[in-house]
Amino acid sequence: MSLRSFLGQYLVAAAVFLVLDLAWLGLVAQGLYERLLGDLLAEQPNVAAAVAFYAIFLAGLVYFVISPAVEERSLRSALFRGAAFGLVTYATWDLTSLAVIEDFPAALVPIDMAWGAVLAAGVSSVTFVVAQRVAGLRASRH
Repeated sequence: MSLRSFLGQYLVAAAVFLVLDLAWLGLVAQGLYERLLGDLLAEQPNVAAAVAFYAIFLAGLVYFVISPAVEERSLRSALFRGAAFGLVTYATWDLTSLAVIEDFPAALVPIDMAWGAVLAAGVSSVTFVVAQRVAGLRASRH
């Protein structure tokens, strides 16, 4: 995988991730998190920590899921590996929180883990399709 391919996939994945995650957080699940997390929820999010999470998560998603799927030319791989990556990464947060944060709501764990799987599968699949179209455009020029 070239640096150019990695960066292109990263940028597409970042755009898709931000749209999907902000829609989830702002429109769908905001009330859910407020209701379940209550006083555990910060008044203002730590933007630096959020940016660091997004940057690391997306780098892992591109490296471990999207680029291999593009090399294999397999949308199915992007979808299923993306879901697995999202499930594992979100489970790390949710289950660790459940283990060490007093009163962490157990009801949130399966919802958030499912969202991680859906989000990563969606980001991986859309980024795969865009990468395939870009590769097709490049091939048709030559």
